[in-house]
Amino acid sequence: MWRRAAKSSSFLPLLLQLPKHDASLPQRFTTGFPFHAPFQEKGGISPKQVAPLITFVLGGPGSGKGTQCAKIVETFGFKHLSAGDLLRREMISDSEYGSSILNTISEGKIVPSEVTVKLILREMEASDNQKFLIDGFPRSEENRAAFEQIVGAEPRFVLFFDCPEEEMVKRVLSRNEGRIDDNIDTMRNRLKVFEALNLPVIDYYSKKGKLYRINAVGTVDEIFEQVRPVFEACEEAK
Repeated sequence: MWRRAAKSSSFLPLLLQLPKHDASLPQRFTTGFPFHAPFQEKGGISPKQVAPLITFVLGGPGSGKGTQCAKIVETFGFKHLSAGDLLRREMISDSEYGSSILNTISEGKIVPSEVTVKLILREMEASDNQKFLIDGFPRSEENRAAFEQIVGAEPRFVLFFDCPEEEMVKRVLSRNEGRIDDNIDTMRNRLKVFEALNLPVIDYYSKKGKLYRINAVGTVDEIFEQVRPVFEACEEAK
């Protein structure tokens, strides 16, 4: 079970209340949330600990990243953590944060960083796996900074599923999963938010040489053939 080293665990009671890049490879805003747990004090991962292998998976709604995450888990044994799924699960719970999350997601906005990061951290600390596939996060530069400060770790690499807007809209409106944010108006708003906030994150990791851009148009297997060599190279680098 992975545990992050921390000099202070004062936020944990609140948390527990929540129910080189190879060129040959594919390329706090304020809301009404009553969540003010302090960040982890500086300290990060102890040298004696095995650092977790963290991969961020980015892409707009309907880009197919969730489907590809399932294939990555099956093939390479990662623990899949979907930021959206964690938030939706919390949203339907009886916790004091559920209704605030519901209102924010319904409006196509982004949940405050502290809330999402601590939901992810809770799952990481509860897992026996050391390899984490974090899907749909970070969605903004603020998310990214909060993750690094709270968790004390950076991703080994980042996948970005690049998909045309009209294709994403078509996929989302046809999946009919009963999600409150799967309607045309909210979808258009989500894409605007994604472009404004997520693209700077993509640019940041691209400049650091950690970004792999995946062409997300094609069959599931065709897209996965772009993903596979990224993880194979990571396995060989151990």
